[in-house]
Amino acid sequence: MEDFSLPRDSYFLGFDSSTQSLKATVLDSNLNIVASELVHFDSDLPHYKTKDGVYRDASVNGRIVSPTLMWVEALDLMLNKLSNSNLDLGKIAAVSGSGQQHGSVYWKSGSSSILSSLDPKKRLVDQLGDAFSTKESPIWMDSSTTEQCREIEKAVGGALELSQLTGSRAHERYTGPQIRKIFETQPEVYHNTERISLVSSFVASLLIGAYACIDETDAAGMNLMDLRQRVWSDRALEATAPGLEQKLGKLATAHAVAGYIAPYFVERFSFNKDCLIIQWSGDNPNSLAGLTLNTPGDLAISLGTSDTVFGITDDPQPRLEGHVFPNPVDTKGYMVMLVYKNGSLTREDVRNRYAEKSWDNFNAFLQQTQPLNGGKIGFYYNEHEILPPLPVGFHRYVFENFNGDTLEGLAEREVEEFDPPSEVRALIEGQFLSMRGHAERFGMPSPPKRIIATGGASTNQSILNSIASIFGCDVYTVQRPDSASLGAALRAAHGWLCRNKGTFVPISSMYKDKLEKTSLSCKLSATSGDKQLVSKYALFMKKRIEIENRLVERLGRC
Repeated sequence: MEDFSLPRDSYFLGFDSSTQSLKATVLDSNLNIVASELVHFDSDLPHYKTKDGVYRDASVNGRIVSPTLMWVEALDLMLNKLSNSNLDLGKIAAVSGSGQQHGSVYWKSGSSSILSSLDPKKRLVDQLGDAFSTKESPIWMDSSTTEQCREIEKAVGGALELSQLTGSRAHERYTGPQIRKIFETQPEVYHNTERISLVSSFVASLLIGAYACIDETDAAGMNLMDLRQRVWSDRALEATAPGLEQKLGKLATAHAVAGYIAPYFVERFSFNKDCLIIQWSGDNPNSLAGLTLNTPGDLAISLGTSDTVFGITDDPQPRLEGHVFPNPVDTKGYMVMLVYKNGSLTREDVRNRYAEKSWDNFNAFLQQTQPLNGGKIGFYYNEHEILPPLPVGFHRYVFENFNGDTLEGLAEREVEEFDPPSEVRALIEGQFLSMRGHAERFGMPSPPKRIIATGGASTNQSILNSIASIFGCDVYTVQRPDSASLGAALRAAHGWLCRNKGTFVPISSMYKDKLEKTSLSCKLSATSGDKQLVSKYALFMKKRIEIENRLVERLGRC
């Protein structure tokens, strides 16, 4: 039997550069967590004056960015934390990472020489202050590029044509429309940019001291890559900005080696000079890896700043809703995903408004109200939502004469507000009914074989119980809700193994038959329960989608 074991006494480091923080997870050769650290942008780097890790530009509707240098300084701080811990950084055999998807960084002409000659006596942030042609990075929360989205879609033959070509229609947060906006509104910035990185390839570039490639999976979140051929699409590039391919560099597979760690980190933090940097990828692909999701029929729900639903398929059918990416843990197959902008921050807002800022009160309200909420349905958007494409606002509806058995023939009326317990249940049921409805429309299985929940809210048992009831399947959770940095550490080990074997090997070969003995194991956290209730939720979901469609027609964007 072929040996797929990892080198003893070696570690594998995974980062997650997310919206609000930089996290690190270290696995040993048995794939157990041996160390973890966190840098929270608002509290640990307060001089950037971000709120939730971002700047919201009141003068430009929908413009949301982050200071690029904050991400650099966060890496400085994180490596100091790891270096000052009991962890021997010299034993780290490989590093990989996760970056919030769609965020982009613009390197100024000449910055490659700065990257290649970093002084180990100085902090990164002190050497890279002048390395960027714009100091603010557009991120996934930005919704200011509607005009550019429509221009790109028109240029390639329509929204569905772009989706079939690149895996998604044009979305405001996607990097292609963001680049086009910079080209159109800040031509001097675009002209002075020699390389455009995603957040993932940006931090990888810091670690290798040179421009790292964008990996194919994260590239699919740009509206710029041919999904089937896995090359930059000439049609999409031409529709976006001139000379763009040269600024993007080459693509790489997710398990490829980006390079060896730069001498800067060897000298300053005592990394081994042979430490490999494996291609970084997006946060959702890394979460898929961290959840060991590799079987069609399994579904993952990530409950974070944004909420996402994703799974694996062999036969993707790109649509106007949802997204398709190359499989981040295999050379075949695809990852399908739905994204909701209003996730944890919206849950926190409803908690603050109606549950006295207490999760205990929030959960008590959820437990004391009945499933189906007496016929009350709510739509809660603190940010301009992606799915459905609706603006900021709360919308509440009540079905007249609802008795819990049928919705046929019942009319709904819009109301100003519910009582506090009903607000909480309307929010939670609304979020997960939307997920179920859109997942089914996208071709995901109903019911799924199982759901794996991750992200901060996956520790909330009341929310997990609601997910199980609405989807009609068991819900599992991982030992640690931060699956993105865990997945990045696992991908670091996988990339090292592929390099050592000289060929691609399945990621499951590292943990096959021993998964329950690792930090990757899942536990059953909520059971599906009443099948009759699942059927009632199906009717509730259908009515919700009908109301949603009318809201989109009245308030949304095409």
